[in-house]
Amino acid sequence: MGAGEHRVLSVESMARWEHFSHGSDIGVRGFGGSIEEAFEQAAVALTAIVADPSYIAPTEMVEVHCDATDLELLLVSWLNAVIYEMAVRTMLFRKFRVLTSGCSLTGTLLGEKADPERHQIAVEAKGATVTALRVEHDEQGQWVAQCVIDV
Repeated sequence: MGAGEHRVLSVESMARWEHFSHGSDIGVRGFGGSIEEAFEQAAVALTAIVADPSYIAPTEMVEVHCDATDLELLLVSWLNAVIYEMAVRTMLFRKFRVLTSGCSLTGTLLGEKADPERHQIAVEAKGATVTALRVEHDEQGQWVAQCVIDV
């Protein structure tokens, strides 16, 4: 998927994700009808930097918890938690469930052990940054959650 392209996950839903160019790094942007859905879609976009999510089986579950001082930093914390779990568990994740309460988040990551041959891993995501960081409810009535990923 190139910059500006997105994958619609449900006809009825606003949930989707896309990448955007930012120098040598890659921006991720999640959209949804709720902040949780936008965060979930940003995590799918993160995974899509590394490998095609459609090749990842959601067979193992990992839970994470994040806290931050505001919603924008909560997005960075969330995506960095996903990156951390990918690295330490040598896993890729396809599906995400997010529950928020204020500036706290509980996330469920569903995926499997990385298989370099089957997953055709493109790059390593090193970390979510505050560059181009934005979490807001836009004029179309959807939530947008975005930041740049250091690769």
